Amino acid sequence: MGFLTELVAGRESPGEGNMLPLAAANGVEPVIIPALGRELSPLRDPAVLLTLYSRFRRLRPDVVCTHMSKAGAVGRVAAWLARVPVRVHTFHGHVFSGHFSPAKTRFFVELEKRLARISTRIIVLGERQQREITALGVGRPEQFVQVPLGLDLSAFLAAEKHSGELRKELAIPQDAPLAAIVARLVPIKNHAVFLRAAKLVCGSLPAARFLIVGDGPERRGLEALTEQLGLKGRVIFLGFRDDLPRIYADCDATALSSDNEGMPVALIESLAAATPTVATDVGETREVIRDGESGFVVPPSDPEALAAALLELLRSPERAKQMGLAGRRHVYPRFSIERLAADTAGLYRSLLQEKGYCECQ
Repeated sequence: MGFLTELVAGRESPGEGNMLPLAAANGVEPVIIPALGRELSPLRDPAVLLTLYSRFRRLRPDVVCTHMSKAGAVGRVAAWLARVPVRVHTFHGHVFSGHFSPAKTRFFVELEKRLARISTRIIVLGERQQREITALGVGRPEQFVQVPLGLDLSAFLAAEKHSGELRKELAIPQDAPLAAIVARLVPIKNHAVFLRAAKLVCGSLPAARFLIVGDGPERRGLEALTEQLGLKGRVIFLGFRDDLPRIYADCDATALSSDNEGMPVALIESLAAATPTVATDVGETREVIRDGESGFVVPPSDPEALAAALLELLRSPERAKQMGLAGRRHVYPRFSIERLAADTAGLYRSLLQEKGYCECQ
């Protein structure tokens, strides 16, 4: 689309997955800076800042776009010091609620206020996220641009061809109600709410089965909670999987029980696969789910509400099917990678024209 691009990334923490296979499959070779991880490090971060500054001075990019908190901080400062004309940061979610202690949260808010002053634009995923961030005093209203997520959904749009494969693999009967949650096993995702909802669902539908897809530091505790709730054998921990279309194809419903979100990728993928979903009313969930049409939006930390919504779907397969198809029509092409690429390229061109650095059409 007229841009030469370079992707710079760090190393993930133990227990996290990465997107390197996807990059390789698309012919992308990221520049890896091992010290550029999630956690703050007074010892390593100055070196990361210097590495990025040196790279920007050498490459002289017209645009630097940063993602995630740590990379967003060192990336923007390095780009500002290197006099990169356009500096854009994307908030996929934010760490201002539910992630850290009050003191650490205040630190991040103050840091983001200062970083906003050296940002040309701040990308948010939707209106609610913008309201939450601006209410904290981060950025000026004219700095914000709303750009929803965009994903390569082609495999999910063809998910039906995998129908029956996962159930056969896991020896789950074809007529057993099946629900899944796809999320990292970290506190903010609050899988305990999903498990407690599963317990309630089993009270009405004893044959129901549940999948937990993903991994992370909370796994051991969640496995223990599964046993405490008497759900052993009904809940299956699948760990990281790279065959999500196969998983969605055999699920009657999916769920997300997070306390905080940006615009959840799992919900978009589930609906693209025509699998209806239930999620907590956080972040931009309502931009993805049309409540009552393609799934249900429920209050956070409310297992009873989550269970009731799941039962609505699991008890009525035909209705669930129609809601899933409605969800597919809603998310595609609205959240397609083609739309995201066009939006992003258009934004970059307009900002470069404002700066007088190009004659982009």
